[in-house]
Amino acid sequence: MTGTGSGSGTGSTSIVIRIEMTKDLVTFGQIATAIGDAGGDVVAIDVAQSSKAKTIRDITVQVSDHQQSDHVVSAVSKLEGIQVIHVSDQTFLIHLGGKIEIMPKVPIKNRDDLSRVYTPGVARVCMAIHEDPKKAYTLTIKRNTVAVVSDGSAVLGLGNIGPEAAMPVMEGKAMLFKQMADVDAFPICLDTQSTEEIIQIVKALAPTFGGINLEDISSPRCFEIEQRLIEELNIPVFHDDQHGTAVVLLAGLLNAVKVVGKELNRCKVVVCGIGAAGIACTKMLLAAGVVNIVGVDREGAIVRGASYSNSAWQWYADHTNPERLNGTLGDVISGADIFIGLSGPKVLGVEDVKKMAQDPIVFAMANPTPEISPEEAEPYVRVMATGRSDYPNQINNVLCFPGLFRGVLDCRASRITEEMKLAAASAIASVVSDEELNEYYIIPSVFNQMVVEKVREAVISAAYQSGVARRNKGWEVAKEVAVLSSSGEFA
Repeated sequence: MTGTGSGSGTGSTSIVIRIEMTKDLVTFGQIATAIGDAGGDVVAIDVAQSSKAKTIRDITVQVSDHQQSDHVVSAVSKLEGIQVIHVSDQTFLIHLGGKIEIMPKVPIKNRDDLSRVYTPGVARVCMAIHEDPKKAYTLTIKRNTVAVVSDGSAVLGLGNIGPEAAMPVMEGKAMLFKQMADVDAFPICLDTQSTEEIIQIVKALAPTFGGINLEDISSPRCFEIEQRLIEELNIPVFHDDQHGTAVVLLAGLLNAVKVVGKELNRCKVVVCGIGAAGIACTKMLLAAGVVNIVGVDREGAIVRGASYSNSAWQWYADHTNPERLNGTLGDVISGADIFIGLSGPKVLGVEDVKKMAQDPIVFAMANPTPEISPEEAEPYVRVMATGRSDYPNQINNVLCFPGLFRGVLDCRASRITEEMKLAAASAIASVVSDEELNEYYIIPSVFNQMVVEKVREAVISAAYQSGVARRNKGWEVAKEVAVLSSSGEFA
């Protein structure tokens, strides 16, 4: 999962240790004792192979974390007569063979079925699309399929690990698309980090898909790749690390300012970390009417009127920091109503928070270690959010992209507009009712079943208003009639 906040909870897990034990040298009681002394709890023992002298067993052990897992394996390895053959855990086991598969929607039981789904019957369908390319949306997987595209150059928390190593993340993203919004998504990891090659490859792949989700592509390359694809394709292109983060961030802030009784457009906002997500979040806040935004990176505040070699930072300087504040994070945070962290661990200190305005809002979204821990911030911060699942108010992109793509696919939008993103943010925020809203609940859970449908409806409405929806507006009524008719409730 990708984007800000797949979270990093620390709950217990289980590992499976496959050992070969020499019966004359060690007993299972010794093994169990060693595991217990290292903090593990044996929950299952399975014999995989046995002979008179040796036996191979799979021992399932409950552990609290990966560090304890290492202690347990080390303790077992030190026993005389034991050879550790393999160690796996729940996370690795769930990835065996990959996490997704392709399944046919109809079975092929006989020659008649075969002739319809393949030759010769399929030729008629091919020619129908050839004569009217729009029919690809009704007669192929294009209507409900998204490509999740990455080059593995900026995988969350891991960096430039390459295409093969990025695949588990992209597969996970595809799973979320399907489970959350019934969108079929396919992971595509490219063995190139050339901006031009990525653009050309995605353009060549585009006829298969109804949308493109760009993922974990490093900045500043991601800006040009996304912009060029938006301009050169007629299907929606969405870089989730940028815009998914921005949408969910805004949703959280819309509710956070309600809690503290402030107006978002009058708040002073400090954004720390001016990369892809930081710039996208800033653009979203500007679109929402925020005026006083100050961006800070390693070199200090980005100052209006200054010149920067990085074109993205130059844009930032031209559109933010109206008071031309200069200096470090500690210098510019004085009087800030909102801090947004998209940088790294522990860059925000308690003394910095104390300088903020009354009832400060802190969104510390660096993963897995936030800019300031909630425990440190709690005495001084009114509303706190992070990218982690083990603290309240998780800012997680999964609240945005499933419903957003469900909406753009359903109305066949040609692109995703700023209005559609703003609508998605408002829809996410609206899931939390006024009665539920409080400091520890400003954003709905990723498992809240209302989120996808509300985002979908808001995005479709905004798409029609923006003039990018290509499906006749009466399609939803026709769909409803068809469902009722097929169920026998409508004739």
